[in-house]
Amino acid sequence: MSTHPLDIATALKRLGPERLEGRTSEFYSNVGGPFGGFTAAALLRAVMEDERRQGAPVALTVNYCAAIADGAFEIECRERRTGRSTQHWSLELTQGGKAAATASVVCGARRPVWSHRTATPPVIAPADTIPPYKFPREGGWLDRYEMRFAAGATDFSPRDPQDLREPVSLLWMRDKPDRPLDHIALAALSDAFIIRAFVVRGVFTPVGTVSLTTFFHADEEALRRQGAEPLLCHATAHVFNGGFFDQAAELWGRDGHLLATSTQIVWYKE
Repeated sequence: MSTHPLDIATALKRLGPERLEGRTSEFYSNVGGPFGGFTAAALLRAVMEDERRQGAPVALTVNYCAAIADGAFEIECRERRTGRSTQHWSLELTQGGKAAATASVVCGARRPVWSHRTATPPVIAPADTIPPYKFPREGGWLDRYEMRFAAGATDFSPRDPQDLREPVSLLWMRDKPDRPLDHIALAALSDAFIIRAFVVRGVFTPVGTVSLTTFFHADEEALRRQGAEPLLCHATAHVFNGGFFDQAAELWGRDGHLLATSTQIVWYKE
């Protein structure tokens, strides 16, 4: 068993053919429950460690139904349909018999067919020329990632409420301590961006991800080539309205290939 905090935190105990048990971890704690990326990684692990799985993850969607309390939880992991190209899974994370999160995972076998890449990575200075960001508070999931911002770092210093910043962040990011990249780590990293409302306003308000979807564009071999090198990351938002806003992100590998994209809808409160 790996001794990395992510693997310790997301370890699951099998209770039956389709039931597993996990526990929250102080390594990935957040305000009002665990870091959402931890939840996504634990749910994906349930599929990754299932002997029925065929192919690598192509898409992961997590719907966060309620705050997860510290302690044990159960995951029901059901294979819904396996075809020649894709395999579909549905999952439910419960505490005390009540749903705290639901998820769907699509796996697929990637084949050597026609390929075409239209996206290009953003321009950024090398990671070792940008100092690591120091968060205003320490502990929990914030200690699990190294972030080096070229643009869009969160600034909570007092400013005019009308001074709204751009929602864009450009940075290098990786697990801390270093961990070779795989789909489980990538699922967690796709949610590790600072909430866009904080970047725009510089004001801490209650927020919570409602739904997160990550599309994986790389197979397991491409992730192995990335190793523990930092990912080039870009995040933005488009609309803040009526207590909800979107957040979109790109995660690029060192070879200039897009490894994953994610989008989420986030609830916020005044």
